[in-house]
Amino acid sequence: MLILKLHLFYPLVVESLGLAGSSGADGGFEERIRALLKSRKSALVHLTHNDLDAVGGDAVHRMRYGSITSIFCSVGSFPSALDAVASLEGNGTVLSISDLGYQRGIEHRIRRVNEAGWRIEWRDHHRWSPDEIGLVTGYCDRLILDTSTCGCGICARDLLPGDKQAAEIARVVCDYDLWKHEDPRSAVLGIVLQRKRNRDYVRDLLAEGILSDEYIEREYHDILGEMEEKMGRSIHKAMIMGEKYRIAFSPLYGYPSETAARMRKELATDIEVLISKDGRFSLRSVPPISHLIAREYGGGGHPNAAGGSFHFSFWDRIRFLLFGSSSQFSHFVEIAESIG
Repeated sequence: MLILKLHLFYPLVVESLGLAGSSGADGGFEERIRALLKSRKSALVHLTHNDLDAVGGDAVHRMRYGSITSIFCSVGSFPSALDAVASLEGNGTVLSISDLGYQRGIEHRIRRVNEAGWRIEWRDHHRWSPDEIGLVTGYCDRLILDTSTCGCGICARDLLPGDKQAAEIARVVCDYDLWKHEDPRSAVLGIVLQRKRNRDYVRDLLAEGILSDEYIEREYHDILGEMEEKMGRSIHKAMIMGEKYRIAFSPLYGYPSETAARMRKELATDIEVLISKDGRFSLRSVPPISHLIAREYGGGGHPNAAGGSFHFSFWDRIRFLLFGSSSQFSHFVEIAESIG
């Protein structure tokens, strides 16, 4: 574990307007963040990813500080979110970042956030190089990096050390995020959060130390049938390429983690690339190289699970829509198979 620049915690309870989030990286997303921040009453803004790990981390923040201002975003939207924050005066407000890793050039945005008067705390479990750490350290009041646990786990250990409820939430969340699959409750929560409408509900439930209820169970069973159909479609349309690795490229219809796991089992693949119609992809791999591949495509993640984007032209989108193929797949294979 790496901990840099330790400072005292700020007051226990923070006022907030609530939650905002988006997976888009457009101007509308930035404007929504600016509007939220302009009217904020809280002394803490939590900027995080948009999956179960992020939801768990946000719940831990709320357990520690009460109401806060929360922003959920995709990995691709992280730079846009920072731009929105940097456009407003922080006046000493804490920007707590969690479950979002270093991206190439992100230090310039972090610097602008710092110069705008925000106090930055960053807790992350992705892999950073020593050079990357050095690029952002000077702008953060607190930087904690720990690849042994999930983002929620870091938040629980750092914000609520010794708290049994926070530790139990982190254990269940990490079970799903780190692909341990030892606790069935984690799979239920992970699948329920595939519907964005459930994000606030699950977060608020976790903040109360509750891991399941009738609504969550009902949503889980309702989603299962839909999930089976969408996973089947992706597997049916998979294109297999590669020599060193057996790499599957396939349209993503939903449930990337579950689809990749099923695809690996049925098609004996080493790497699964599940692609949305706009070119964004979710990547899973047996060899620990997902994060290295994703960085070549403006993304990032973990050694065995990451995400990035193909830069699809109009005709690339048409070709992918009609035939499920792209000229960019060959280059992806070259990158994957060239990594030692």
